[in-house]
Amino acid sequence: MKKSLVALAALAVAGVASAQSSVTLFGVVDASISGYSATARDLNGATFLNPFYVNKGSIKASRRELANSGYNSSRLGFRGTEDLGGGLAASFWLEAPITNDDGQGGVSTFARRSTVSLSGGFGEVRLGRDYSATFWNDTVFDPFGTNGVGTNLVFAASSGFAAFNGYGAAKTPLVNTPQITDVGGSNYTRTSNNIAYFLPPNLGGFYGQLQYSFSEKTKYSPGTATPNVANNSRAGRYIGGRFGYANGPLDVAAAYGSSTVGDQFYAGVTSKVNTFNVGASYDFGPVKLFGEFSRSKKKDDYENEPLVRTADTDLTGYLLGVTVPVGAGLIRASYSAVKYDLNQADVLFQPRVADPKANKLAIGYVHNLSKRTALYATVARISNKNGAALTTGGPGFVTTGGLTPKTATGYDFGIRHAF
Repeated sequence: MKKSLVALAALAVAGVASAQSSVTLFGVVDASISGYSATARDLNGATFLNPFYVNKGSIKASRRELANSGYNSSRLGFRGTEDLGGGLAASFWLEAPITNDDGQGGVSTFARRSTVSLSGGFGEVRLGRDYSATFWNDTVFDPFGTNGVGTNLVFAASSGFAAFNGYGAAKTPLVNTPQITDVGGSNYTRTSNNIAYFLPPNLGGFYGQLQYSFSEKTKYSPGTATPNVANNSRAGRYIGGRFGYANGPLDVAAAYGSSTVGDQFYAGVTSKVNTFNVGASYDFGPVKLFGEFSRSKKKDDYENEPLVRTADTDLTGYLLGVTVPVGAGLIRASYSAVKYDLNQADVLFQPRVADPKANKLAIGYVHNLSKRTALYATVARISNKNGAALTTGGPGFVTTGGLTPKTATGYDFGIRHAF
């Protein structure tokens, strides 16, 4: 009897194995000793109206910590593919962020990616949570891959610029409680509730994707039954696409995405952030060059034209980068800059307020001990002007008492192991 049960179990396992072509466990564990500082200065001085003003000097906020994801994002994932025959395949991908520096964040969510897809000669249809079309250019054409203190300013500024209206203020963190990865604050890096189509890989180097993310908001009929609450009708929707060409040393791509970041149903207002970016890289062998240009616009669409419109805000940025192979290592460097255009109206007899802007220089070195293990070091410095307040991570600027954000610095010294 026991032998019969064992035989049946073996047949069951064999059936599952034959139906499931492959399942892979994968991950990255990345830890670094990292330091951050943010310095704000008092730019005011004595004036005719206040001749006894005492300048407050500067205040620097700094922190040193054991961090994670300084070179590659720490993660744990499972992916699998089933061959359905006739060129069709079904796949799944579940990828969780982990915080290996303190162990508090484990496989509590698959917030990095959670998709199921069907692929074949037509391409791939993918459902679930995944990267947005516009984020790809930020990370692919960044020598630092949008990780650690070297992350380019285009991504750093855009991700905050595209946050959902009112979300940060409404969120209440729990003290001394492990924080689950937040998936509800923005559509900039990843989108949830997503339907995406990817072109097949056999198009002579051309590639592309289209995607649509549901807002999953409740609609009421008649509309007068809609609760009078902000951001409960359309916020969360995303539409985007990316198309490019990669052949040999060249890779170039352009992307566009429109994210609905807020709405006011009874006022007839819909707030959107529209982003366009284009990036490219070329590998000459001894050196690889990177570049990106990005432009985002935050605007309000009105069903009925108001007497006074809210001014649009534009964010323009660019990145120039380079990597240089040196034996078993890789030198990485980038320069990025962003500028906010607040589109302020001119005020009679008052000077025009300068728009905020910032630039960043980052340089680093990666030494590969093997295909899976690497040591790395990165340093970076940001210069803020006219009220911009971008940092390399860690603490924010102290701005009380009239202080203005100026410089931010950071470093990562770490190890990355992939499996």
